[in-house]
Amino acid sequence: MGILDLYQSSEHRNNVAHFAAIVTLALADGELNEAEMKLVNRFAKKLDIRDDEYDLIIENPTKYPLVSYSSYEDRLEHLFDLFKIIYSDHSIDEQENKLINRYAIGLGFTSDKASEIVKKSIKIFETGIDFEYYNFILGKTTI
Repeated sequence: MGILDLYQSSEHRNNVAHFAAIVTLALADGELNEAEMKLVNRFAKKLDIRDDEYDLIIENPTKYPLVSYSSYEDRLEHLFDLFKIIYSDHSIDEQENKLINRYAIGLGFTSDKASEIVKKSIKIFETGIDFEYYNFILGKTTI
């Protein structure tokens, strides 16, 4: 652990881990397409990812641990972000589906709940949605 790691906020570490998960999902179907790259870059700015972090994450996103969240709404918000990445090309493939299920479990959902939420999310994202409505629909589901 470097000296900078000691001073890095837990929020920033969570942002780095979340961004790495986003990149992993974006790369699930191969190279980043233009739409995925736009979203990845937007999330890098949104999550305050430094240029040096960005380069390391793009190079090897799987080396960053997934952060689990105790808040149901936080979990949904992170899933929502990842579904936006996945649906940037207007489809979800089998590999992306497997990864988003693993990510949902890593966020703290049970296996059954992760599967249920991912299935519902796929149906929801096929029609297009914003986070407030997504949270309204899935926020009523209990853990």
